[in-house]
Amino acid sequence: MTLSHPKDELTLDRAYKTCRAIARREAKNFYYAFVALPTERRNAICAIYAFMRQADDLADDEKHSIAQRRQMLELWLKEWHEVSNDAPTLNPVFFAVRDATRKFDIPLHLLDELTAGVTMDLKLNPDQPTTYDTFQELYRYCYLVASVVGLVCIRIFGYRDLRAERLAEETGIAFQLTNILRDVPEDAARNRVYVPLKDLAAHNISLDSLLHRAPGVPPTTEERRLLAAMGRRAERYYGSARQLLPLIDSESRPALWVLVAIYHALLRRIERADFDVFTRRANVPVLKKFAILTVGIVWTAWARIGG
Repeated sequence: MTLSHPKDELTLDRAYKTCRAIARREAKNFYYAFVALPTERRNAICAIYAFMRQADDLADDEKHSIAQRRQMLELWLKEWHEVSNDAPTLNPVFFAVRDATRKFDIPLHLLDELTAGVTMDLKLNPDQPTTYDTFQELYRYCYLVASVVGLVCIRIFGYRDLRAERLAEETGIAFQLTNILRDVPEDAARNRVYVPLKDLAAHNISLDSLLHRAPGVPPTTEERRLLAAMGRRAERYYGSARQLLPLIDSESRPALWVLVAIYHALLRRIERADFDVFTRRANVPVLKKFAILTVGIVWTAWARIGG
């Protein structure tokens, strides 16, 4: 690796500034929660998000074949391992993440698991759809792409009760199931169906009917029932998020509340649309997000005064 000229060397401030810019531009729902955090914790969360974003961008770069993308991710992860062991770097995200993992005692294996989750969608045979036979198999995918993020975040948020780890894992499952519900048509267009095949069969829905349905067609009665069952499963996991909240350090609690409130609001909008995710993409209006964020910021100020 070529070392930078001294005048080009990264500083921690510049590295975190880059990560904050990536989060502000790309994070959407997440960034509203980041704003409610104290500065040091916000910087660390933005660094982790930027790390995730780099991995996702490599995995989704359709200018390259799947085999090439897998190789790019391997090289990217190898470089991160070197940086985590104090190798010099010009990658501001790696520079900031190295600091964050040490400052908040984040186990490095969690970042490896996060990258493993990204590669799960990169099947070497692109003509074969991505599917999961059972919810247990889907749970493993959700764990790698979402629960691991939760386990990293609670290190930054702060906690003492070890029950927080299981609850953070299950909160990640709630978020990812919400994403899966919202994105059923978009995922199908990319040859991916995250609804377990066992659930499809239980509702007499074929895999092909999701993969090859005409765009903009409202869901059938059977499809609504299927998605409603997934919604109920997600709702159960949001119960873990409510239990997690009091276990997090008080100054971080508002940020977690903001994140859970926005994601749960997204699920509620899907429910109110009677699970029609095919004719219109569900989203939480910006004004609603700002209202939730305002509560989080006021709560944050109150927590600091109380502290």
